[in-house]
Amino acid sequence: MPDAADLGFLLHKHPGKAQQFATAAGTAHVVWPEAAHARSTVALVLEVDPIALVRGRPGSRGDTAFTLDQYVNDRPYAASSMLAVALGRVFRTAMAGRCDARPDLPGRAIPLEVHVPVLRSRGGTDVVERLFAPLGWQVAATSLPLDEQIPAWGDSPYVDLRLTGTTRLADALTQLYVLLPALDDAKHYWVGHDEVEKLLRAGTGWLAGHPERELVTRRYLRHRRALVTTAVGRLAEVDDTEPEALDNAVPGDPETGSEATEDDVPPPPEPLVRLRHAAVLEALREEQAATVADVGCGEGALLRRLVQDPAFTRILGTDVSHRALEVAARRLHLDRMPDRTRARIELLQSSATYRDERLAGFDAVVLMEVVEHLDPPRLPALERTVFGHARPASVVVTTPNAEYNVRYETLPAGRMRHHDHRFEWTRDEFRAWAAAVAAAHGYTVRHVPVGDDDPQVGPPTQLAVFRRVA
Repeated sequence: MPDAADLGFLLHKHPGKAQQFATAAGTAHVVWPEAAHARSTVALVLEVDPIALVRGRPGSRGDTAFTLDQYVNDRPYAASSMLAVALGRVFRTAMAGRCDARPDLPGRAIPLEVHVPVLRSRGGTDVVERLFAPLGWQVAATSLPLDEQIPAWGDSPYVDLRLTGTTRLADALTQLYVLLPALDDAKHYWVGHDEVEKLLRAGTGWLAGHPERELVTRRYLRHRRALVTTAVGRLAEVDDTEPEALDNAVPGDPETGSEATEDDVPPPPEPLVRLRHAAVLEALREEQAATVADVGCGEGALLRRLVQDPAFTRILGTDVSHRALEVAARRLHLDRMPDRTRARIELLQSSATYRDERLAGFDAVVLMEVVEHLDPPRLPALERTVFGHARPASVVVTTPNAEYNVRYETLPAGRMRHHDHRFEWTRDEFRAWAAAVAAAHGYTVRHVPVGDDDPQVGPPTQLAVFRRVA
């Protein structure tokens, strides 16, 4: 960081002070080894109290339950979930990206170097690289020997980690908060339903699109299958990609942590994201659409399904995010597609709320999980762009059903499914909006439930098919 004063404002810590903070694991110290204009360093040192960790816990007293490793272990010496908790305790406001005194600072990408001298990594340096490199970090991870004096003993499960990159400080902190315990593959506290919410909050903006999100999620949630299924499903809702790694996991696989056999575990339900893709594709086929524009395509999950079907002769994916389009191009393997297939698909940066002549002339436009990401005052602009100017023969719209949210056990009452949702409609609200749009722009509309159509609260996803009146 080029200026200690700026870093102090971002962290809400004064460079001229050494501070202490109490945590459940011990005392966290914040010190500044160097604080200058050209370069500044802040150190978080966690002084772990191994006695306090087990005091009062079941098994911490009595000869029959006593185990020495409760008191003699690597927790005071290696970065783990304890350090992650300390990060959240000490730098809570910085992780939230808030700085009231200097509101311009949190949004800046700044040059950072992160050093974790001793980090336990199940999987060694390879897993460290897989988790941090996709986030834009330059990773230097060195395995630490079991004993420097006896090289034949080989490497220990610990690494010395250095990360270098230019990013927002809040992003760096939240990534460390999630990935430190994921690398350690252990937590020092009970993992319950609230951990799903912690993971989704801390992973906002980077975890949904991470190529190792299933591995991170499994490890962060201590391989508790019900929690992992919920978290991966909700991340897939954000990213709109299929949680393949979780779906393909075999019960009893050590990576899932399940001890059940195939006969003991019922097959998991079909992920909602797959059901939604299937419903959209079925609607497009019923409308006999050959040319399709996926507006707000994200990272290309539906595009992948469209390009696999030769009946769709022209496919356009648009998104306001350039990064999302880059990921879509990579996931679609555009650079390796056969020429005939590559000629059918195009990716363009475009906003759904601004008129774009390139959207005109398509048989169908898809707005899959898009409308709820817009502020309500921006909806009329989207309606004019799609239904008024582009005016395709058909429009397919999907959006969450707010009534169904009560069926998600880990979703707090009143909370929407994703932090970026500006609203979530009930069935009546969606039908009222769809009817008004159809009447205003010369379309008919029909509604299709997606997922389990609960007799009390309806389906998890609502789908509407608009057909232009000739």
